Amino acid sequence: MTFPTWPARTRTDRGAVLPSPVVLLSVVAVLLAAVAFVATRGDEPVERDISATKAAATPTGTASDDTDDASDDPTAEESETPVKEKPKPKPVVRGEHSVVVFNNTRITGLAGRVGERVKEAGWQLAAADNWYGTVPATTVYFPKGKKAAAQLLALDLGIARIKPADIDSDMSADKLTLILTGELD
Repeated sequence: MTFPTWPARTRTDRGAVLPSPVVLLSVVAVLLAAVAFVATRGDEPVERDISATKAAATPTGTASDDTDDASDDPTAEESETPVKEKPKPKPVVRGEHSVVVFNNTRITGLAGRVGERVKEAGWQLAAADNWYGTVPATTVYFPKGKKAAAQLLALDLGIARIKPADIDSDMSADKLTLILTGELD
């Protein structure tokens, strides 16, 4: 078998090599980016001073400061409306609140053990039983008006989740409900 032979080329044959259009476009893009950078470079950005806005939003004077500049007319003081302060909530007394503890795990006796911890913390233990349902995480459920007590119970036991009670289920309408999904730390 014979292979065809091609005419021999000598090294003196030279052709003109032009750069590809992609290379030309890349060079132009880099040059334009450099020009844009130099043209837009300037002073540092100016930060806005918000202290004047903040000062305008917060009252600086009190009612007594305003009356000092006014005349000592007693009717002027009566015409001002007093600022009502929000009543502070009463502190939570642990012994005044009952807690129902439910075990939503396969750990035998968990509700009873946690119920003992509830009593040791000063709460009244109303009941300890099993919960049949799905709860995503250990939760303290509170009825209306007992959110502060639920927060304190959660703090006492190291529980991060509290939710309003679902009165339509087996949750109590007047007691805190603790549903466990695992051991407490």
